[in-house]
Amino acid sequence: MKSYETLTLIEEITRNDGSRYFEISNIVQNGRAELAAIRGFIKEVRIVQLNIPRSKNVIAYENYINENFEMPEENFDHFEEWKRTPEMEEVVENILHENHVA
Repeated sequence: MKSYETLTLIEEITRNDGSRYFEISNIVQNGRAELAAIRGFIKEVRIVQLNIPRSKNVIAYENYINENFEMPEENFDHFEEWKRTPEMEEVVENILHENHVA
């Protein structure tokens, strides 16, 4: 059964090439990113803000993520970035702005 993920935090992910990006996530997905860093799939992840407000932008992005991506099991063998459409990129930028990040 597919899980429904509620997004509650902002994290910064550092790819192995050193580039960084912000992701709207939750504690379970942050744990997966931590495992990905331990396994060498990404360089680092850090939580930037916990308990973000449930704005219309957060809900829109949450719906997009839940409709388009499966949440990885603990035995994953790669790190999958959540690819964003231009519209979702704008939504994430709005979330970052609302939360005074970046």
